[in-house]
Amino acid sequence: MNKIFRSTKLVLSTAFFIVFIGSVDTTYAQGAFDQFVSVPNNLPALTVAPETPVDGTKPLEALDNGITLDLNGVASVDANAIALVSMAARQVEAAKKPKGAKAIAKQIIEEKYPKWDNKTQVTCLTKLWNGESHWNYQAHNYRSGAHGIPQALPAVKMEIISTDWRTNPVTQIKWGLSYIKARYKTPCNALWKKHRSNYY
Repeated sequence: MNKIFRSTKLVLSTAFFIVFIGSVDTTYAQGAFDQFVSVPNNLPALTVAPETPVDGTKPLEALDNGITLDLNGVASVDANAIALVSMAARQVEAAKKPKGAKAIAKQIIEEKYPKWDNKTQVTCLTKLWNGESHWNYQAHNYRSGAHGIPQALPAVKMEIISTDWRTNPVTQIKWGLSYIKARYKTPCNALWKKHRSNYY
């Protein structure tokens, strides 16, 4: 009885496998793959500021100016744009920790401020923002209202980079570096001002 049950089970399993293989449509396994991703309707616009990869690679050219994906009523989105959004999201997550924030600041300095002596200026920036916020993007001075890694005052000034300054450490770093460049020329000059006046 047990032998018959096993052989019946084997025959049924084999038959199921043959039917399954025969029903698989192989047309999707050949030819060029679609490079677009379907998205649901009525999604809000998604803006991604230009980012710098944490792993030290050069950013994609499209990131230099940032991208905006208006997904409202769009049936599909270019897969490259989705990849850019994914990379930007990973950078933001990495920058939420002080070590990641420092790495991103160093890369931005290398790319956007090449005239700065990288090692010296990064050291000054590290000391400056260690004293301001310990590189904590959520740092907030309730007495003055200064906010974020660079302790922008008023914090709303960071909207010049992006409106996500409350939650995006990369936005805060970009604003802080542009502020230092415009006002003090270098992080070391800003650090000197901080030592002298207790603010920068």
